[in-house]
Amino acid sequence: MNPSSNLFLIGMPGAGKSTIGRALARRLGKDFHDTDTEIKARTGVRIPVIFEIEGEPGFRRRESDVLERMTRMENIVLATGGGVVLDAGNRAALKSRGFVLYLYALPRELWRRTRHDKSRPLLQADDQRARMEELFEKRDPLYRETADLIIETGRQSVSALVAELLPRIEKACAPSS
Repeated sequence: MNPSSNLFLIGMPGAGKSTIGRALARRLGKDFHDTDTEIKARTGVRIPVIFEIEGEPGFRRRESDVLERMTRMENIVLATGGGVVLDAGNRAALKSRGFVLYLYALPRELWRRTRHDKSRPLLQADDQRARMEELFEKRDPLYRETADLIIETGRQSVSALVAELLPRIEKACAPSS
């Protein structure tokens, strides 16, 4: 398999991985998949329920199992959960099986996008903004270590971001001569 046939999106909750991933998949003629959606489909319950019953370690085991299977697929765009990079094996699988795109946004923008979302268990805290900053500080270096390309997802529209991304992805994935 040509690793560049797959595009893997990583980033914090609220960075736009699923939304941008769907749009990129349409434009690139690839199938779109989302690890969180797959976990929900396999378990029959929402992610907060998994966290409640199994805790974060149980969820992370499920996430790694799904990622292992999905990164072996071909010609896909895959949106990953925000914490997927916490596991070294996950980072290695992503890097070796596709092109990894880090959708970067500042913590205050991520907080603005997610502050009313009750489906994100790790963000349910008394001070959600501080929690987002704490997660960002821990994860940003891991995203950067894993990524082949980093793109800021500011306030531009999805279509504008995809239009900016496509030539950069194509250039980065082009075979070197």
